[in-house]
Amino acid sequence: MVLMALDHVRDYVTNQRFRPEDLSRSTAALFATRWVTHFCAPGFSLLAGVGIGLWMRRGRSAAEASRFLVTRGLWLVLLDVTVSAIGWQFGFRLIPAYALVIWALGWSMVVMAALVHLPRAVVAVGALVTIVGHNLLDGVPQSPLWNILHVPGFAIPGKLFIAYPLVPWVAVMALGYVFADVYAWEAPRRRRFLLVAGLLTTAAFVVVRWLNGYGNPFPWSAQRSPALTVASFLNAMKYPPSLDFLLMTLGPILVALALVDGKRSRLTDWLSVYGRVPLFYYIVHVYLAHALAIVLILVQGGELRRIPVVTDPGSLPSWYGVPLPGVYVAWAIVVAVMYLPCRWYADLKARRSDWWLRYT
Repeated sequence: MVLMALDHVRDYVTNQRFRPEDLSRSTAALFATRWVTHFCAPGFSLLAGVGIGLWMRRGRSAAEASRFLVTRGLWLVLLDVTVSAIGWQFGFRLIPAYALVIWALGWSMVVMAALVHLPRAVVAVGALVTIVGHNLLDGVPQSPLWNILHVPGFAIPGKLFIAYPLVPWVAVMALGYVFADVYAWEAPRRRRFLLVAGLLTTAAFVVVRWLNGYGNPFPWSAQRSPALTVASFLNAMKYPPSLDFLLMTLGPILVALALVDGKRSRLTDWLSVYGRVPLFYYIVHVYLAHALAIVLILVQGGELRRIPVVTDPGSLPSWYGVPLPGVYVAWAIVVAVMYLPCRWYADLKARRSDWWLRYT
């Protein structure tokens, strides 16, 4: 959750007018700032699946899980194209709608409502086959349905842009659902498994990416500096996430899960405040980052205006924004300001059992 804010705050306050992945113009530091946030979406999908599996292990039936997953998934979809969209633009022009990560999580939960009725082994095989093999479908011509499933684009021309197609995100969530069984194991066995699985997945990324063939639509290549050559190697496609992208991110995530398993410290206690209310954090931090950007442009140029980083980033004046160190300062401000609201809401959820709190 904290890393995610770095990416969104950078979108709002940077003075750069190109994508960090454009290595012909980017720097190693700017690319790294973007790259480290690549772990967020795979982490959200994987851990959402783990959460579904753990929730069912506490005695919930598949039928009960299906009902909850359908309603919560559709709720997330609705939030993404309404409440979240208003925060991104500070306006009520909701068409065209932009389907972002919450959209993908929501529809993945709807699909999971059906998958929880299948044997875990079937779900595991289906998830792995989809993750490994979906790049074989890269050459399929675009269509509205294909924009929903696999290639970003307008599923409804001029009305609905899909930035996060469902494949292979739903497979990542399904894989997390299967991984939930690991948390029933004894701690030493669980940690060994997560560590070995993570290291093997990371090694698979290095091998597949090094071969420069299947696994990513574009190859890596030597750049004008060693640091940027490394950046090129790590520059795997996120939209949709290629096999290289998922191996690159899921491997270290599994290693991290092994390393933090059972650990408690001031740092983990602080981070858990944000992690206990992820949806609340996501929605509110977008509004906060946008508000901070409005203050910044008012101070810099005397203009009181919205910052349309999703709908029309090209309309921002050339003089607006701060260099990379300023991005990190703005990120720290947003994360710090979010702490007390998140702690309040986490305490509210801990004290009360209202049904609607399950959906937030």
